[in-house]
Amino acid sequence: MAQIAVIETGSKQYIVKPGDVIRIEKLEAKEGEKLNFEPLLVADEDDKEAKVGTPTVAGASVSAVVLGEGRGRRIEVVKYKPKVRYHKAAGHRQHFTEIRIEEVKG
Repeated sequence: MAQIAVIETGSKQYIVKPGDVIRIEKLEAKEGEKLNFEPLLVADEDDKEAKVGTPTVAGASVSAVVLGEGRGRRIEVVKYKPKVRYHKAAGHRQHFTEIRIEEVKG
């Protein structure tokens, strides 16, 4: 019976289960380092039982290992004002940390 959990990091929430590889906002962690998250929700994958935290589930944890860091795809940022000959273009690449979920305890 596999468990799923909802974790929060970088003011975003992610639904995870063991074996998932996700990209989260950049953390100051080295490759191979283990991380622990306190889940907001822990449930069975077949929806038979769920524990909702206030704000986190007591005694539950999600462990993960850092796979690496990188930068996402380039996005274009364009500013334009009609009739005044103003246009400005720039690009942005967001930094991320890639992690693999090892275990969900709940």
